[in-house]
Amino acid sequence: MKPYIQNTSFGSITIDKNIYTYDVLIRSNGQVEKRKKKLSKDVYGTSHTLSLEEAKFIYEKGISIIIIGCGQQGALELSDKAEDLFRKKDVSLVLADTPHAVQEYNKTKEPCVGLFHVTC
Repeated sequence: MKPYIQNTSFGSITIDKNIYTYDVLIRSNGQVEKRKKKLSKDVYGTSHTLSLEEAKFIYEKGISIIIIGCGQQGALELSDKAEDLFRKKDVSLVLADTPHAVQEYNKTKEPCVGLFHVTC
């Protein structure tokens, strides 16, 4: 069952009444995981650019939507290679600041993957 995101504020996100104080990845099966920022940080020196390696990690076969919360002020961006991967896989991307991405995630009816950056 898809989890429900109750709230997000700088440095946290509340999912099914559990508060997470780190970036999260929500799989299509509802599993909440800590984001593997190192996959991007090792390539770009920052986790504010989503690398191809991280894009491959978050992608799930058969998913048509990935929702990315780019941070409270929208600091996270996709690398060109990550964007190309999602385009080749025919995945619709929703990129928005995290509060708006949470709204989109909660109202999406079809299976999706969500990645939420909880700071900047």
